[in-house]
Amino acid sequence: MGTTYTSAWMELLFIVSPVFTQPTAEVFIRLATGWVLCSARRTITGIVPFADPDGWRSHDRYHRFFHGAWSLAAFWRFLAVLLVERFYPVGVVPLDLDDTVYRRQGRSVNGASWWHDALRSTATKPVTCWGLNLVVLTLRVASPWSGACLALPVNLRLHRKDQTKLPRLAAEMVEELAGWLPRRELLLCADGFYASLLRHRRHLPRTHLISRLRSDAAIFELPPPASGKRGRPRKKGARLPALKDLAASITDWQSLDTQEQGRPRTRLAQARRVVWHTVDPVPLLLVISRDPQDHHEDSFFFSTDLSARPAEVISAYAGHWSIEECFRNAKQHLGGQQPQAWKDSGPERAAAVSFWLYAAVWAWYLRDGRQAQSLPKAPWYPAKDHPSFQDALNSLRRCIWRSRIFPTNEPLPVPAEKVAALIDALASAA
Repeated sequence: MGTTYTSAWMELLFIVSPVFTQPTAEVFIRLATGWVLCSARRTITGIVPFADPDGWRSHDRYHRFFHGAWSLAAFWRFLAVLLVERFYPVGVVPLDLDDTVYRRQGRSVNGASWWHDALRSTATKPVTCWGLNLVVLTLRVASPWSGACLALPVNLRLHRKDQTKLPRLAAEMVEELAGWLPRRELLLCADGFYASLLRHRRHLPRTHLISRLRSDAAIFELPPPASGKRGRPRKKGARLPALKDLAASITDWQSLDTQEQGRPRTRLAQARRVVWHTVDPVPLLLVISRDPQDHHEDSFFFSTDLSARPAEVISAYAGHWSIEECFRNAKQHLGGQQPQAWKDSGPERAAAVSFWLYAAVWAWYLRDGRQAQSLPKAPWYPAKDHPSFQDALNSLRRCIWRSRIFPTNEPLPVPAEKVAALIDALASAA
């Protein structure tokens, strides 16, 4: 059984083999599998004993992999196309966008700089950290075990200090993905910082954007119909009150059922078409969301799809949280910040491989891994009913270790219970 599911993992890795030469493809497959199995820090020298236990290549060959003559864009393209074909063969393709910092050590790390650390900063005490600022585009996939979503990375850019701005990098990634998926409609969700993507609409083909409006945004009524008089037609109507004042004046709230992070919720909402003229003169759909229990402040969202329903906009933005879980898991469980590549394209490519593997592990688990072994039940978590990324990763490790230790289907030389205990210990060691 382990060999069957390991073959599915190898097939997943083989999809990017056209990006490399044949020897480099073999290096990547071994490196990716060793990265998954590694129980030490994910430095290259920590991964090599798990990637190449028989000494097929010297360790410096694995270091050179991150500096080889292969295309990072093509590396992402093969995975993105596979994931979309597998999870969204038809219909709109939902995407999430955000940036994160991979903390690094060493002043010579190419692309590293000082960045705001959102995790450790407070409202009164900003904190910075040294590392790589990565802009990540993910495919949102609904998990089969609950309403919660998974974010599978499909593209990445390294943001360098005082160079191309984050929104511009984000627009480039979306435009690139749209080129890989011709004739497919995209729905992009991003936090309020990326609301300025509206300025880059020409670089967002077949893409609708859902984001959050600033509370001090200057919004206007739609422009009145052309009067037929001489002169340029008006581009905006009358100035609307500040968003908080606008929400306070609403009396005809609409009660809606939404799905937020896998849980049904009831919201009060109001929607209207407006113009955010200082950013983009094209009309937007403004959605004001209020908590009926008054536990949270009002939220203000917008969508470039004027036909969208308010419940869809609120639910879509709430699902954006899945990308934060992607960042946490790639750092904590895959050691994405640990490779010691420091020059040329090495740091960016090492970070990209960690996110690529995160998507690959989930893709393997959703199609094949869930059948490999039932969800483990811990005495301290008897009510657990859906897997975490750690469970998916451990399931893959069990299959790989079993196929390595027992590569044939001959009867096991020791009792099956002891073999299972050994495999479980190896899978949980990292």
